[in-house]
Amino acid sequence: MKKLLLLPLAAAAFTMTACTEKAQNETGEAADAVASDVNATMGAAVDDVQAAGDRAFGAAENAADTAGAKIENATDRAGAAIDRGAARADAAADNAQRETGQELEEAGRDLQR
Repeated sequence: MKKLLLLPLAAAAFTMTACTEKAQNETGEAADAVASDVNATMGAAVDDVQAAGDRAFGAAENAADTAGAKIENATDRAGAAIDRGAARADAAADNAQRETGQELEEAGRDLQR
């Protein structure tokens, strides 16, 4: 009778061992799948961060270029305004000299009379 009782116990133990191996295999496969998903997600995150950094750098470059162009344009306009102001001042000085000369000539004529 002891032998009869041992046979089902041995079969049950063998079945449990098989289940345990199967469960271990499935757990290992699940862990591999999770690790693969984590690696893919991390790779995508790295790519996203790199792309965002590239876009930010490009935007900063564009902003610097735009600012440089605006400064250059403003400098050109300021230079042109200074040139126009200097030309007007030169013309005004010429007019003042001419008028002063005319007044002096007239005063000289008045003194001669």
